[in-house]
Amino acid sequence: MERVEQQHASHDTSVEAQDQTLRAEVLAAAVLRGQFTLRSGKISSYYVDKYRFQVRPQLLRRVAARLADLVPAQTQVLAGVELGAVPLVTAVSLHTGLPFVIVRKGAKEYGTANLIEGGDIAGRAVTLVEDVCTTGGAALAAAEKIARAGGRLLRIVTVIDRGEGGIDRERAAGYDAVALFTLSPEDLA
Repeated sequence: MERVEQQHASHDTSVEAQDQTLRAEVLAAAVLRGQFTLRSGKISSYYVDKYRFQVRPQLLRRVAARLADLVPAQTQVLAGVELGAVPLVTAVSLHTGLPFVIVRKGAKEYGTANLIEGGDIAGRAVTLVEDVCTTGGAALAAAEKIARAGGRLLRIVTVIDRGEGGIDRERAAGYDAVALFTLSPEDLA
């Protein structure tokens, strides 16, 4: 566990230092001010609207390339949670050439009724691609579904960590979790 924590620290420092321009563009596009209710039910004075950077092809392409740098070499399949992470996981898949699956929040009551769409992940090494992390709840729920489907989760890669303990919660649950960018008080000033 100590080696993994050191690995996280080097990822956090080197990744954020390598591309401050991308960071500034993503945050300028995605961080909205006002009063918002988060997925967790918490009220916040800002909201990170992932769609605002995901719908811009040039920005999404650059984010995907940076996320691809965080995907472990042993990864056989990428995964993204419906709906928010689907554009991201698709872009990372196109960048890396790795296939991907979509993790449903709940099974449909018709058709295949799958929780994992796009293929069988049993026995395969998976990297979960996430958009924004606040509490880590969505990623942890997806990780559980990946495990139930027989996948072996190598890492959770997130674009924006809100800095509210979600990444730490994912790590405390035993997962290797990294974020491309972590919000700081200066970002919100």
